[in-house]
Amino acid sequence: QVQLAESGGGFVQPGGSLSLSCAASGIIFDIYAIAWFRQAPGKQRELVARITPSSRTNYEDYVKRRISITRNNTRNTVYLQMDSLKPGDTAVKVCNAAHSDRDYWGRGTQVTVSS
Repeated sequence: QVQLAESGGGFVQPGGSLSLSCAASGIIFDIYAIAWFRQAPGKQRELVARITPSSRTNYEDYVKRRISITRNNTRNTVYLQMDSLKPGDTAVKVCNAAHSDRDYWGRGTQVTVSS
């Protein structure tokens, strides 16, 4: 069964950092594009970052130069390093894996940025 397991969320003060992980199982990880989305209360789900099978990356404008997405195909894991966090970054961060017409979602991990 396909599973995307997110971890690394928690509480952090403004200006702090967090590193999230998305560990995949049940898929051929190398051929999937992996993305992180944010789901904040009262807002639409929106893309944070995406990394392709060839490790090409793209980032949503709001978080540019504050985050970095990487993948380790040996570990079937994608990482999202988040720096200079702001209260507006508070959201559930959800991992997504996509290839062709296949699309899978994790359950999400809570990130709270507050003083």
